[in-house]
Amino acid sequence: MALQYKFPENFWWGSATSATQIEGAANEDGKGKNIWDHWYETEPNRFYENIGPETTSDFYHRYKEDIQLMKDIGHNTFRMSISWARLIPDGRGELNPAAVSFYNNVIDELITNDIEPFVTLFHFDMPLELQNQGGWEIRAVVDAFTEYAREAFRLFGDRVKKWFTFNEPIVPVEGGYLYDFHYPNVVDARRAAQVAYHTMIAHAKAVRAFHESNVADGKIGIILNLTPSYPRSQNPADLRASRIADLFFNRSFLDPAVLGEYPQELIDILNEHGLLPVTERGDRELLKANTADILGVNYYQPRRVKAKEYLPNPYSPFMPDWFFDNYEMPGRKMNKYRGWEIYEKGIYDIMQNLKENYGNIESFVSENGMGVQDEERFVVDKEIQDDYRIDFIREHLKWLHKAIEEGCNVKGYHLWSFMDNWSWMNAYKNRYGFFSVDLRTKQRTPKKSAHWIKEVSQNNGF
Repeated sequence: MALQYKFPENFWWGSATSATQIEGAANEDGKGKNIWDHWYETEPNRFYENIGPETTSDFYHRYKEDIQLMKDIGHNTFRMSISWARLIPDGRGELNPAAVSFYNNVIDELITNDIEPFVTLFHFDMPLELQNQGGWEIRAVVDAFTEYAREAFRLFGDRVKKWFTFNEPIVPVEGGYLYDFHYPNVVDARRAAQVAYHTMIAHAKAVRAFHESNVADGKIGIILNLTPSYPRSQNPADLRASRIADLFFNRSFLDPAVLGEYPQELIDILNEHGLLPVTERGDRELLKANTADILGVNYYQPRRVKAKEYLPNPYSPFMPDWFFDNYEMPGRKMNKYRGWEIYEKGIYDIMQNLKENYGNIESFVSENGMGVQDEERFVVDKEIQDDYRIDFIREHLKWLHKAIEEGCNVKGYHLWSFMDNWSWMNAYKNRYGFFSVDLRTKQRTPKKSAHWIKEVSQNNGF
């Protein structure tokens, strides 16, 4: 078979997930509550079909079987997260020995199967105890996170060499403090700005702790969902709209994480609206000195924007949307199940931007994927024929390959996700996995895409 698309040697083929979305065992072995456990207990009606995080895909008890399946389909890397509330039930203080054993076992099992563990420290799951004290709005939680990071490096840094502070840090800001789709369901741009800022300070402090911890030949970075903001036209008003959308949703984290400073235009906008966060002396130097070694890029869909049609309601709370409207491009290709546009070239545009404006930082696609509802419709001979997923991955990989050929520093591709997992408010509505999970029996069954990715990984191309 002649390979049209050959990837660099030692390319990372794998998938990504997070603790709360697969572990289950939410009330077992001394795990503390996180905000998801609490929110589900108080408002189960906000979760699709009332399915909460207590059991999810039961990775906690089935990790050996799952890691074997990862190996079977050619994974050489796997990104997971540690549940802060499992490791340190109150968010600070005593370690939970059962959690230390669990994560040690998972890491060892991965390494035994020649799969390198990539570990994220924070994937949306703030310990409830710390959220009750103010979460990312307060500096004390930044310090608690730094201590948690130090413990994780100490416990697992002898084997884990790729670390990530946060996954998609813009999402808790948008969901928890602007648009009401994550706990604590606050709608307040000022508090949102403070949460975003403290998240970056926590990132920088964890990076500093990592470099002090002497994890031999290790790297630490951050996972950002970078969504190119495409303007409707080249009209200056549309261009301004797309630039400001980019400032809020991408550069608010990308610039401080990689360049060590915030874009002046963003500072000016926040200042003009009285939204600048409270800072401390030394913060600027801290950010500048502790930039990411490596960047994970999550990409699902583009953002298309145009100039506002109407002035914002003067009585409404401040929102980034005061500066732009979303724009539906005629003729766009859609994932009709999720209501998302499919635009594969976006991945190439992101990588070119990183090459040109961010020092060509070492990066990889840390998430990309296609969620589809009711996949049972596509079962033939007991197997889900997810050709749509194969096409989706293949077309993104073609553009990724082009970026690499043009000198972008891209090291790998991880699908979201290895198996169908629980999604924050959507539970199991849309399925993303190479393996389907039967919610009743928890049985894992490969989809057609699992066989396809195995071949791609073995051939290092297609």
